Amino acid sequence: MNKATAVEEAIPALLCPAKTSTARRVTVGCFLAMVLAAGSVAAQVITVDTKTGVVTNSTNGQPGTTDRRYQQIQPTHVPFSKTELDAKTRLDLIRALNSEQGFAMRPFPRGHKGLTLAANGKLDPAGDRYLSMIIAEGVSAKPGDRLVLTDVKIEKNHIVFELNGGPEGKHRFLRHIQVGGVGPTAPIVRDADQEPMGARLTLTFENRVPELSGADVKALLAPLISFDVKTPIQAFTDTLPDKLKDAILGHQVLVGMSTEMVIFAKGQPETKFHEMEGNMPFDEWIYGKAPKDVEFVRFNGNRVIRLEIAKMGKAPAIFTKDEVDGLMRTDGTPLLPAAEPRAIEQVGDVERNPDTQAPAAPPTLAGPGEKMPGDDQREGQMRPVIFPKAKPVPQPGANPDGEPDAQPPASSSAPARAQQPAPGADASQPKSSAPQPQPQPQPAPAASQSN
Repeated sequence: MNKATAVEEAIPALLCPAKTSTARRVTVGCFLAMVLAAGSVAAQVITVDTKTGVVTNSTNGQPGTTDRRYQQIQPTHVPFSKTELDAKTRLDLIRALNSEQGFAMRPFPRGHKGLTLAANGKLDPAGDRYLSMIIAEGVSAKPGDRLVLTDVKIEKNHIVFELNGGPEGKHRFLRHIQVGGVGPTAPIVRDADQEPMGARLTLTFENRVPELSGADVKALLAPLISFDVKTPIQAFTDTLPDKLKDAILGHQVLVGMSTEMVIFAKGQPETKFHEMEGNMPFDEWIYGKAPKDVEFVRFNGNRVIRLEIAKMGKAPAIFTKDEVDGLMRTDGTPLLPAAEPRAIEQVGDVERNPDTQAPAAPPTLAGPGEKMPGDDQREGQMRPVIFPKAKPVPQPGANPDGEPDAQPPASSSAPARAQQPAPGADASQPKSSAPQPQPQPQPAPAASQSN
């Protein structure tokens, strides 16, 4: 039940009080108020034109910023006959289109409904509803992926194309039917139960399918499927803006590219690793080796957030500004004005010229513009502290050819040891200051001689 049906059913109940109770009328009235309020709020947030597919994010009617891959297509101008398709032409058309291969120019959603393209007309859905279908159903084929027309069904006023097997599996009803007797039952159809990953595309006409050839149908499907002979990189870059296409074909990486774009531009990296910077995980891809240029491509999720190019003898060039987001929106022009040219940041040990450059400020814990206590008392500029050099201690005998080293003065401890009393002497007797006579040595007695 949509909003219009709910409102139509609620209005008669409010206008007929005899048939409804008071509680019911209050309940329906509250429900009607909520529905109308929800409708007004939704209209203020986002509006989608179902005919043109233009998305507006405000009530002033300004176009929104939906990705250009989901915007409305440009109608084709393919002339075809007004005669109705006969049986023979029908068989020829099915044979010409069945198993034909092409490349996706837009994302194709999964699901039973799929996309609907009017002959020489618009695409349904488009804009925000197109993006909502991709989010709800999932992606069957991305721009640049190969598509195969696995089945073609021609009805009265439309042609249904099953792409890459279609969104529905084979025997979707019979696989749920089991037959058995006394023993266990077994399903009628056995399959791998693999979920179908295909898509569906419907080409509609006004009254009936006119007489067409295979080339006419391919021209009508050109905004969504390209049947030209291309390489995978050509098929992928044809879906991108010119600036981004030239960058990929020129093997150049831009900040904001997806991993798929980088692989098409540079190929698989020679080295890659996963690291953390604070709370943000990132992947680093490295291309090239010294002495050649080395490129460090940093990813966060599926987008390039930083590019560093290192060249021999030059400072590394670091780029962090997104250059792809504006190209992939609306008509391919940036949403913001052109930014300033890329700046090269100096990293590592930077040498300063004292004649032309001011010295670097000393390290501080103060924030930008913050004034610390005591800054007014400081005069002049802080300079490094110079400590005095310690003199070497002279070593005795270090210079034998020079003057003899001065003898150190006698210490006061020697007289003190001389004045100490001998062991056994009476300490109460006064000590005489006169020197004591030294005893004379006695001559040895002569040895006796025998007669």
